[in-house]
Amino acid sequence: MALAAARSKRNHPVAPTHATYPDAKGRPHPAARPPHIAGGLRVDEADVVVVGAGIVGLATARDLAVGRGLGVTVVETESEVARHQTGHNSGVIHSGLYYKPGSAKARNCADGRELLYRYCADRGIPHERCGKVVVATSTDELPALDELERRGRANGLVGMERLDAAGLREHEPNVRGVAGLFVRETGIVDYTAVARAYAEDVTAAGGRVRLGAKFVGCRWEPERLVLETTAGPIRCRMLVNCGGLYSDRVARLCGVDPGVQIVPFRGEYYELKPAAEHLCKHLIYPVPDPRLPFLGVHFTRMIGGGVECGPNAVLAFSRVGYRRTDVRAGDLMEFARSPGFWRMASRFWRVGIGEMYRSASKRAFWRALRRLIPDVRYGDLVPGGAGVRAQALDRNGKLVDDFAIRQVPRMVHVLNAPSPAATASLSIGRTVADLAREGLGLKPKKDEW
Repeated sequence: MALAAARSKRNHPVAPTHATYPDAKGRPHPAARPPHIAGGLRVDEADVVVVGAGIVGLATARDLAVGRGLGVTVVETESEVARHQTGHNSGVIHSGLYYKPGSAKARNCADGRELLYRYCADRGIPHERCGKVVVATSTDELPALDELERRGRANGLVGMERLDAAGLREHEPNVRGVAGLFVRETGIVDYTAVARAYAEDVTAAGGRVRLGAKFVGCRWEPERLVLETTAGPIRCRMLVNCGGLYSDRVARLCGVDPGVQIVPFRGEYYELKPAAEHLCKHLIYPVPDPRLPFLGVHFTRMIGGGVECGPNAVLAFSRVGYRRTDVRAGDLMEFARSPGFWRMASRFWRVGIGEMYRSASKRAFWRALRRLIPDVRYGDLVPGGAGVRAQALDRNGKLVDDFAIRQVPRMVHVLNAPSPAATASLSIGRTVADLAREGLGLKPKKDEW
């Protein structure tokens, strides 16, 4: 997927959902746990606490809460769900084209994509299976295009079609390239709307979504964990860390060495003016650089209308650095102290300089877009939004490409969930929830989604 990025107006306000949600007769849901009073201090109770109300955290909570009677509480620092990566997502439902066959990404994307289409149809969430074109702009890119085609077929993409130059023009008349792929399974959706629906499912099943409740620590009791939040303590049997941009810090607060460091990369977008939107019929992507987990600047139709162009991928100087001027000294100090960060920087400094130049220069951004659609004009572009991707980096300076989940006693930590995590959210949520159920001594869930 594109780096998570989109216009901030997608972040629709969500009313706090920390209530127990009684049934039609006013009785509390049977899954709700009454508060515990310890030394005069109110301590809420839950079977499982999920840290983070992004789309993966909410999908996990949904899977735990629906149909099993588990008491589930989601704690979220922000005042609304889907505030960061989910709410700044480009809205692409990914096909599974790019991922190494047999990897967690490939498996979860294939399963999660179709589950998501079905869920959106059942819940009435606007979505479209519009397809996308991947374009090789020169013969040098043909070997990489061949590898993408091989991976796509190995990952079960039955609607994929190899295109020559004439076939490209048939699908996208304004694109110029020597060959390409048309992938029918790709689509678009508003992931904020999906996340809100997941939150509604959690609360309808008796769970709680506690907004404005920042996780700050954890202590062990003989049979339970006591989680400290800015909204008060919660006693639980199992913690699930879906902290996204802060997942490594959450793990350390729990006394767990994550083995990775989260490095934030900002993705910046332009948008096409309405008069130029006809240039793009589907989603249009380049052949990506196989060394990097980013897909290059591309054109993305949005479910609410309009076309986004981008993103670049620049190091953010804050974990929530949506603007170039957003700087947090603590985040910078983490980079400076990390040997892995410097190893990564020494390996990709030329790529980094190019991305920074494209961030500072609209003309450089425009030239990159014209490799796909030569007829796009400089004046067709207007500034769009930006998002920040949580990218896990190991101690050797390697950008972790696959999903990374660590299970320890009483805890499950999701430490790397980049694209296609939103597409695969129902599948990943099931995987993480099954690990939590295993930790509770329960069997994996076998019922319908």
